Amino acid sequence: MYPPIEPYEHGLLDVGDGAQIYWEACGNADGKPALFVHGGPGWGSLPVRRRCFDPDRYRAVLFDQRGCGRSTPHASDPSADLRHNTTADLIADMERLREHLGIERWLLYGGSWGSTLILAYAQQHRARVSEIVIAGVTTSRRAEIDWLYRDTGRLLPEQWEAFRAGVPEAERDGNLVAAYARLMEDPDPVVRERAADAWCAWEDALQAHEPNGAPGAFASRPLADRLAIVRLCAHYFAHDAWLSDGELLRGAARLAGIPGVLIHGRLDLSCPLDTAWMLARGWPDAELVIVDDAGHSGSDTMSERIREALDRFAVK
Repeated sequence: MYPPIEPYEHGLLDVGDGAQIYWEACGNADGKPALFVHGGPGWGSLPVRRRCFDPDRYRAVLFDQRGCGRSTPHASDPSADLRHNTTADLIADMERLREHLGIERWLLYGGSWGSTLILAYAQQHRARVSEIVIAGVTTSRRAEIDWLYRDTGRLLPEQWEAFRAGVPEAERDGNLVAAYARLMEDPDPVVRERAADAWCAWEDALQAHEPNGAPGAFASRPLADRLAIVRLCAHYFAHDAWLSDGELLRGAARLAGIPGVLIHGRLDLSCPLDTAWMLARGWPDAELVIVDDAGHSGSDTMSERIREALDRFAVK
């Protein structure tokens, strides 16, 4: 990665509905515009992501999606209304931010949930996207959500049973994500914290069993961040991200003319490789790079492939 860098400007952008999103720009103010789209939903744009971009050639913009990071109101606050926190709202926020910064077209980079948001934005606003780099492809199809929160229980039965036990007994054979979404709206803070801890323990278990997996990536976050991440994840995935099933794969042909690099770990337990494979087959200008030694947490090889792709597109 490139050396640590501080933003040269930052701010809060009013996006309506009582929400403000935090944004920052770093690197070269006259460089090629690029937007980092973080995962989660609710993970926030951590400062380390500034280091993905060549600071001499990129005008790199990072932002915290509604309800998380430094954006307000924060989803850890039970009074924060999530009715206006949907995929369509996030896409509209990205457009407002682009217009606010006076950017005509920008490269989009991100992964995991960020890849879903990137694809949804690009299929609606393809004229605003110069290139796309995704590390860890998911489109939030029902099959992908079921895989992450149910089917992988066959690989880690003990840990999944603990995740399942985190919801009321009557709901354990149903939609666990929807059950957690209800728990995260409970007025009792003890109920919300217990549910967030169980969810984070499951996510951490998956990543800890991958090559290079870092145990505790979720549990090590501050309590407010954990509450926001789990509340937003459960909220989005209980609603299938407000996308019709398979919508982003069916719309892949609309990305024709946008160069893309899809970088995916073969050993990714959270986001199986077949989604990246199907997306690459439907997107004429996409290159699929499979990293054999990487899971969802990545690897040194994956980091190299990401840097190669971003450096290749750095010409304005």
